[in-house]
Amino acid sequence: MLKDFVVLEVDGNAIVGQLYLPGQRKKYPAVCICHGIPSGNPPEPGDGGYPVLAEKICREGFAVLIFSFRGTGDSGGNFDILGWTRDLQAAVGYLWSLPSVDRAHLFLVGFSAGAAASVYVASRGERVSGVAACACPAEFSLFTGADDPQSVVDRFRRIGIIQDAGFPPSIDGWLGGFRQVTPVNHVAGIAPRPLLIVHGSRDELVPASHARRLYEAAGEPKRLVFIDGAGHRLRQNTGAMDAVIDWLKSR
Repeated sequence: MLKDFVVLEVDGNAIVGQLYLPGQRKKYPAVCICHGIPSGNPPEPGDGGYPVLAEKICREGFAVLIFSFRGTGDSGGNFDILGWTRDLQAAVGYLWSLPSVDRAHLFLVGFSAGAAASVYVASRGERVSGVAACACPAEFSLFTGADDPQSVVDRFRRIGIIQDAGFPPSIDGWLGGFRQVTPVNHVAGIAPRPLLIVHGSRDELVPASHARRLYEAAGEPKRLVFIDGAGHRLRQNTGAMDAVIDWLKSR
């Protein structure tokens, strides 16, 4: 397995990632993994994070890119969902440019808000071959419907993904990004490319009803998988990740 450090510049921000290649064969199907909004809590003991998942998928014969969206990890900038979609577009463009990537098989695997960004980006461009959306919200009413919009910004500032004192310049405009990205409004645009929706039956942050709404709004081919008893953090759920990998291998 080969690994390369990746830095992309998007809107003046350094977007930092890691590319995993199974070897030196000429072409590999590709997967871009898109994380969700950090919880702000310390990692659980033994949790190796997204690199563990990237290596697992890479061992199945895929080129895999993981990266930190703006405001998170080692990347620059501040959390902004529309900005996240531009980060992802740049990541897809990077994979598309690699001679080691089979452009006909370039998939997004997204988690929570990263899944929302994946749905949005895939619906607006043809470079993406399919999407696996894990714990994806149908919409962001948790944020856009808040009685005190400033409290939403303050929450992300406490987590550390908004750091600049003057950001966002407009809270209404920033919240408007969540409305623009609303997955249930864009998921139909993925068809006729395949869509996999994976959701925990006991998701404590994004109820399972969101997955049903997305599935009903999506075009064919589509598949909905509920993981019995699982919560929101599907990356650590073996059954959920096996479903994603099996789906990727079947494409």
